[in-house]
Amino acid sequence: MAQLTLDDITKIFYDDDEGEIRAVDSVSVDIEDGEFLCVVGPSGCGKSTTLRMIAGLEDVTSGEIRLGDRVINDQPPAQRDVAMVFQSYALYPHMTIRRNMAFGLEQSTDLPKDEIRERVDDAAQLLGIDDLIDRKPGELSGGQQQRVALGRAIVRDPEVFLMDEPLANLDAKLRADMRTELQHLQEDLDVTTVYVTHDQTEAMTMSDRIAILNDGKLQQAATPLECYHEPNNRFVAGFVGEPAMNFFEVTREGETLVAGDFEYPLSASVADTLGAETDLTLGVRPEDVELVAEPGSDHDYDAVVDVVEPRGNENTVHLHFEAGDHESFIATVEGMRTVAAGDAVTVRFPEEAIHVFDGATGEAIRNRDMDTVEQIESAV
Repeated sequence: MAQLTLDDITKIFYDDDEGEIRAVDSVSVDIEDGEFLCVVGPSGCGKSTTLRMIAGLEDVTSGEIRLGDRVINDQPPAQRDVAMVFQSYALYPHMTIRRNMAFGLEQSTDLPKDEIRERVDDAAQLLGIDDLIDRKPGELSGGQQQRVALGRAIVRDPEVFLMDEPLANLDAKLRADMRTELQHLQEDLDVTTVYVTHDQTEAMTMSDRIAILNDGKLQQAATPLECYHEPNNRFVAGFVGEPAMNFFEVTREGETLVAGDFEYPLSASVADTLGAETDLTLGVRPEDVELVAEPGSDHDYDAVVDVVEPRGNENTVHLHFEAGDHESFIATVEGMRTVAAGDAVTVRFPEEAIHVFDGATGEAIRNRDMDTVEQIESAV
């Protein structure tokens, strides 16, 4: 086991028409021994390219990749002591499951056949596919094929697992089940894991930390709760969370934030945290937007319901302000609460829940205080 370090790594591609393309731009992350790091971001942000550089499938333009004390930039993939799981499974259709799992060890190591067989049997039992060992991939379901791909990586006994959207081809129910299985598997094996996904639910539920990329640049590397409640900037705040955070362009006038449809008075303590900037963006997460019975606060506003999306345990409510330009926003309310399109309602934006960003740079100026997160004491 070893720490994996990405030290200012950059990947530049060259195109005849577009010239220099910086797919990954000066990314630095220290991934601790045994840590599960999810790399997320929109399509084209550089997350798969980053993973391929770690694996040795792409050259590093500049910077260093270190595994423990070794710089592995120039080492071929077979010598890096990493194992990769692909989205497409990449199984040999003419080989049995046993042969698929053993093939890499047979080609890249001098291990005796008995030891290879023992490793394959142990991995198959761990993954619950020991009764499928003599079948071929075409006889297996998607979830079973994904377990085979994981088993092929496990038998390598690597220092690092690299996973490139391994659950993307599974249906929603199986994907949710496999998320849980992968978490247990990674905890049992205690192997450093870098997991690339576009699915923020996977990132939030599976990882120890999340690294969020945009346009090849690292926006934030932190725990899921920190990314959610204390985003570094507007991009992170809008990317993490479903539905996404509501944003309102505002101008600060003294201790008041003025938007096109409403004015938001600030307490002296919150106003003091905002500095001298006047061009700002106010952010409120949908679950923090309250629907109240009647006005009773300086942060209450008249709104009209546009659309209600029932989700069972909760409703996603699309609204617009009754006054001004009718700017739209989203609230999330409990599923047992009745609300319908066309309803006139009163909404509240609690001050303790608001986020404020620099209107020009997008950098966070004020976030929810993580000290307010309730700690559940262990009963053990």
